[in-house]
Amino acid sequence: MTATSGDQALACLNDFRPDLVVADVQMPEMDGLALLEAIKEQAPDLQVILITAYSTTDKAIEAMKLGAYDYLLKPFDNASLLARIREAIRAREMMADVVSFDNWEEMPTGERIIGKSPEMLAVYKQIGKAAPSDATVLIQGESGTGKELVALAIYHHSRRADKPFLDINCAALPEQLLESELFGYEQGAFTGADFKRIGKFEQLNGGTIFLDEIGDMPLATQTKLLRILQDGSFQRLGGTETVTVDVRIIAATNQNLAAMVATGAFREDLYYRINVVAIGLPPLRERQGDIKELITHFIRKYNRLLHKKEIKGIHADTLRQLETYSWPGNVRELENVIQKGMVLCACDYLSIDCMSGPGAGSMPTAFCQNIDEAVERVASMAFERGGPGLLTGLVSRIEQELIDQAMEKTHGNQVRAAKLLGISRNTLRKKLAEYS
Repeated sequence: MTATSGDQALACLNDFRPDLVVADVQMPEMDGLALLEAIKEQAPDLQVILITAYSTTDKAIEAMKLGAYDYLLKPFDNASLLARIREAIRAREMMADVVSFDNWEEMPTGERIIGKSPEMLAVYKQIGKAAPSDATVLIQGESGTGKELVALAIYHHSRRADKPFLDINCAALPEQLLESELFGYEQGAFTGADFKRIGKFEQLNGGTIFLDEIGDMPLATQTKLLRILQDGSFQRLGGTETVTVDVRIIAATNQNLAAMVATGAFREDLYYRINVVAIGLPPLRERQGDIKELITHFIRKYNRLLHKKEIKGIHADTLRQLETYSWPGNVRELENVIQKGMVLCACDYLSIDCMSGPGAGSMPTAFCQNIDEAVERVASMAFERGGPGLLTGLVSRIEQELIDQAMEKTHGNQVRAAKLLGISRNTLRKKLAEYS
């Protein structure tokens, strides 16, 4: 059955009672999210797949919060859509209970998760499904992938969004200080404890606590955290009174907790308690299609924050180089490179020169690693072919290519080409004579 508007689709529900609705997000009068919300009010068990050409983080999360089965980006192939339809219908048949979703407020603007790649779309879906519940969430990913932003997204889309939120870095505090920060202490519990202190779990009662780098939490503190997860109770350091709280826990780590469990560095029972809902964040090298959008976001961000001439964009060749780099420091490294480049850039558009000049920070290393990788590939190909004069032939060929490109970039100006190559004009003349 085909409907040409959201209102017409709603009118069809009672007459035809479909098993599945496939709807566009961009529609006149009633958009796809409004239609989804209305469908879920009338028929909570009806599966809905939304499709759109313009995806945003908030829309994807909101769609999953409101109960969409899936959220597809155009263009997609029919086989992919049909596969999702089959999965959605199977899921509907397996549903034993009705699941409803409340309409919570949008996540505030400002710092947000950026990306439209399939890998990030999967993350948004997980956030949308996990946020409405009070389930403990474990966010796993390399340093710099944005785990804290995912934690904030879960919080802002949860029913506790009007309650306190606190971020605790378990790696930044010594063992005793971490335990006293989390659970508090009684007067006289240790030297210097001159008064009773209320810990963060008591202060955050009803709210959400984000335990970053939980893999670095000491075993003794892990034991007390396990008890909170089991029954919401604990005792202050040096105390005998049992305190009961209602706090949602979101944890994150860049470590392999399963491997730590195997070596005894992390409690097995705690691992299963915090791993109720697991969200894995992909490294930036696995979602390079998002780099352009991330760069655009960071340029806009630092145009607001930096009190200097506004940067209008980035050169195409510079963008290509940034998109092919492996980014071991992930999104955080990319942001630092863009920020430093904008500070040093005297032009309207960012270039590699801005990022690799004196004081530009990590970009020289990044750029050199790109060159290193290319050289390694060329060397490997040369060894595969082999033959006499391998070394001299390869060096000569690379040298000739550099000279040819330098002459092309300077339109045949030998003085400028020599400067570009970092050699004297006389040396360049000799090389040109050799290769002519």
